[in-house]
Amino acid sequence: GQCGNQIGAAFWQTISGEHGLDGSGVYNGTSDLQLERMNVYFNEASGNKFVPRAVLVDLEPGTMDAVRAGPFGQLFRPDNF
Repeated sequence: GQCGNQIGAAFWQTISGEHGLDGSGVYNGTSDLQLERMNVYFNEASGNKFVPRAVLVDLEPGTMDAVRAGPFGQLFRPDNF
């Protein structure tokens, strides 16, 4: 629901930062350590972009819209929602 998706959005923002990813999933890091174990949380897509291994579910569309409009909304694929 709403709480889980809001916590999840904050989690993905934090994990993305730790791995050197920007809000659209592109690697901009400075250390090879950031790329280690990337596949635990992310799948590599085309164009050297990483997308979260996650599914976000809610019966109310407002929460999903807020995540999409947030600073890391472009990180997710449309079918993650």
